[in-house]
Amino acid sequence: MKIQFADRMKDYEEGIFQVLNEKKTQMEQQGRKIYNLSVGTPDFPPEQHVMDAVVQAAQKPENYKYALADIPELIEAVIERYRVRYGVELAKDEVMSVYGSQEGIAHICMTLCNPGDCVLVPDPGYPIFGIGPSLTGAQIVPYALTQENGYLPDLEGMDEQMLSRVKCMIVSYPLNPVCKTAPDSFYEKLVPWAAKHHIILIHDNAYSDIIYDGREGKSILRIPGAKEIAVEFYSLSKSFNYTGARMSFLAGNREIVANFKRFRSQIDYGTFLPVQYGAVAALTGSDRMVKEHCAEYQRRRDALCGGLRNIGWQIEDSEGTMFAWARIPDKYDDDVNFVMELLEKTGVLCTPGSSFGSLGRSHVRFALTLPVEKIREAVDAIAHTDMLA
Repeated sequence: MKIQFADRMKDYEEGIFQVLNEKKTQMEQQGRKIYNLSVGTPDFPPEQHVMDAVVQAAQKPENYKYALADIPELIEAVIERYRVRYGVELAKDEVMSVYGSQEGIAHICMTLCNPGDCVLVPDPGYPIFGIGPSLTGAQIVPYALTQENGYLPDLEGMDEQMLSRVKCMIVSYPLNPVCKTAPDSFYEKLVPWAAKHHIILIHDNAYSDIIYDGREGKSILRIPGAKEIAVEFYSLSKSFNYTGARMSFLAGNREIVANFKRFRSQIDYGTFLPVQYGAVAALTGSDRMVKEHCAEYQRRRDALCGGLRNIGWQIEDSEGTMFAWARIPDKYDDDVNFVMELLEKTGVLCTPGSSFGSLGRSHVRFALTLPVEKIREAVDAIAHTDMLA
């Protein structure tokens, strides 16, 4: 029998990450040295007290039942985190956990959008920002993020007729992949603008603890009126290296939180209880290691961005996230081919910018996931080629 798959599967081609991984594996089998700066998986371990909390909880048989709901200690820990870290007061019905921000963003528009509704998503932007809303049959409307506009959306330049059909807008700063932050003035303009146009804001705040040069990561919920129209995803993956545990939170507008909780109750039985106890330990512990890891990411950024500039590749310093964003050298016109050639000639593996939208073409993204000395070796490997000549 010939199996007919859903039409939407035509949109999900083999991911570039898989193609690059296969090439990487092939080169490693040949004995080639690889500097993997592609996928953004933290190379730091979780803190010991977090792992201890997971282990201790995992030794209790009663913690293997369906969770069904977030444990009270977890919600209280998130509320306290937002109060201390962001200066935001949250009520218990304004917080819920999700199985990682990726899952949350993939599903939240199921509660908000009908087929034909418009969703504004950043270009360049992380792929799930568009994939999630598309599952609902919504129309994806990319908004351009350009260097000329500081990688901020041109709110005043958007078509008024189009805005009348927009249901929600996904925003994220510091933004993966362009590695830029947004000033307070942007959020102070964004919230009333969205309220005026009856647009729900979905803010992905995954990288607010990985931000450089004295900048301060903040929450959109601190802006007056934000809770009326906005929700925010906050993740433990990058801040606390809790990546594989898949623990993130949705906070903000209580109606959206309640409806999303109701939707997820149809597809999920709650997060494994030992994972919840580990999250409590992370949220209630010291931020010392969070800040130390941020400082180490900044040293890696300096080694990569400064090092590349020293050898003739003009790349701006990343302002936040665990990545760096660069335009490919002028003599190249295809970012995918450039990445494959870079890997073949130097062993340096990065990600084509076109993976993140049409405006990502002619760019690449580097992940700051190797120690400083390895990054310096990678820069030196590039310097000993003709790719920048």
